[in-house]
Amino acid sequence: MREAPQRKTRPRIVVAGAGSIGCFVGGMLAEGGHDVTLLLRAATREELSKHGLLLTDFAGMDTALSPDQFAMDTDPACLAGADIVLLTVKSAATAEMAAQIARHAPQGAVVVSLQNGVQNAPLLHDLLPEFDVRAGMVPFNVLWVGGGRFHRGTSGDICIAKGKGHVARHLSLPGLQVHEHKNMAAVQWGKLLINLNNALNALSGLPLRKQIGDMRWRRLMAAQMVEALDLLRAEGIATVNPVAAVPMRCVPVILRLPTWAFRWVAKAMLSIDPNARSSMWENLDRGRMTEIEELQGKIVALAADQGTTAPINSAIAELIREAEAAGAGAPVLSPREVRQRLRAA
Repeated sequence: MREAPQRKTRPRIVVAGAGSIGCFVGGMLAEGGHDVTLLLRAATREELSKHGLLLTDFAGMDTALSPDQFAMDTDPACLAGADIVLLTVKSAATAEMAAQIARHAPQGAVVVSLQNGVQNAPLLHDLLPEFDVRAGMVPFNVLWVGGGRFHRGTSGDICIAKGKGHVARHLSLPGLQVHEHKNMAAVQWGKLLINLNNALNALSGLPLRKQIGDMRWRRLMAAQMVEALDLLRAEGIATVNPVAAVPMRCVPVILRLPTWAFRWVAKAMLSIDPNARSSMWENLDRGRMTEIEELQGKIVALAADQGTTAPINSAIAELIREAEAAGAGAPVLSPREVRQRLRAA
């Protein structure tokens, strides 16, 4: 393991596992003048080498970066000399990437998990005891459109765990705000609750705004969230709403409002692009495995630990597994079809 180099005015940042979130965040940081390297797959490198990075969002941002404005590599050796590692791989690849960080990155480097789920940061703490590991949470959605374009479809600021130094300040830019939070576990559980809708969005095949604009889908979202909240309460697990100053226990009530009232309340909480879709929809569309085990699967496992069941989350998880196995993208189910499956469970 190498000793950390002398700190520079601008930290060297490596985005480990640059996909949709990683390319967007890394591209924003590169546009802001940071020394950024994207550690990515060969196919992604080929696409970005040809097209560069095009970053767009719900508010009309349209930023183009040529390939010479950021570094790209497929070799984890590029982690050498990194001051900050932003980890954006899927949860199943966390341990593998942690091994590469331990092998190549300098001791003491900051490792920020910008991943879904609640288990990645504790795992990284165990695997990387000589590093400054921070839990993180990305509230917004990014869709990989193709041709080097990555579109942020929803609003929100990144949160990371409090720690020494000024990591959040180093990473914050206009259009990409990063804040530190003292209870990231509660923030991540709140994000997991909101991310339970990822599966419903993937099953519907609809743009996110259209899907949650339908009361029938919102009631399904509320039902699985209530089931999860009951289990978290029994376990004594706190939650923090990562996108609005509304307690998570109030979110199911808001979801059940008439559509006209829901739209009025939601408009003050979150901005959603008409074309935004969940990352789980994107995974099915690209024929990739989803992170259902880190979302609904986690709620089902929590129920099992308590000697009970989570039938709603379990049935929705099974529908996603079936869609993964079919390999045909989103199954485009109606709320009625999903409810029929829940009744049969």
